[in-house]
Amino acid sequence: MKYSPHLEPSPLPFSPFKSCTVPRPIGWLSSVSTEGVENIAPYSQWQNLTFDPPMVMFSANQYPDGRRKDTVLNAEETGWFVWNMATYDLREAVNISAMALPPNESEFDHLPNVNREYADNARVPMVKESPVKFECRYLSTHRMKGASPMGTIDIVFAQVEKIHIDDRFILPDGRLDIPTIRPIARLGYFDYTVVEKTFEMRVPGSDGDAQQGLEGRASLT
Repeated sequence: MKYSPHLEPSPLPFSPFKSCTVPRPIGWLSSVSTEGVENIAPYSQWQNLTFDPPMVMFSANQYPDGRRKDTVLNAEETGWFVWNMATYDLREAVNISAMALPPNESEFDHLPNVNREYADNARVPMVKESPVKFECRYLSTHRMKGASPMGTIDIVFAQVEKIHIDDRFILPDGRLDIPTIRPIARLGYFDYTVVEKTFEMRVPGSDGDAQQGLEGRASLT
């Protein structure tokens, strides 16, 4: 089977496109408006960009009526947002936070068993129960026009200014205990997955600097 998605509809009853680039890390992003309304929503187009300094990005589709997402507007207007790691234990809260609410209503008020704490650089809410949080300073937005209002996206770039880690999930050798954290990731359709098992592979023939870089050593010197 093959088809041209920009010219013809999917020959399958469900579009395979979103089910191929998987799993996708979830950008569970909290922010605050200039009026003080606290917002949190999950984005499945989220990724780190580089490590020196650490930079990240997320993209947000517009609403069908052309409105831009609150997270994008809040980041642009206040200069900050927070990434909260989405985990299996927090999956219900992550899902509820995806509801489309009016801009003057906070998703936090609807989340079960979720408490707020606040970032150090700006008064942005964070999920206290999330094991890892990034305080992200807004850098820029790149808009890409789609074939429809909903297909148009804002790509937001930011620099990570502070990282919060729950000490309970740090192994004796200094690595994060990812199988215990159990992050969740987005698949296609209504499907998600959870990281409960990991395995190691080292690139053959790579030199010491490359090995340290791939391993994420704190110092490359």
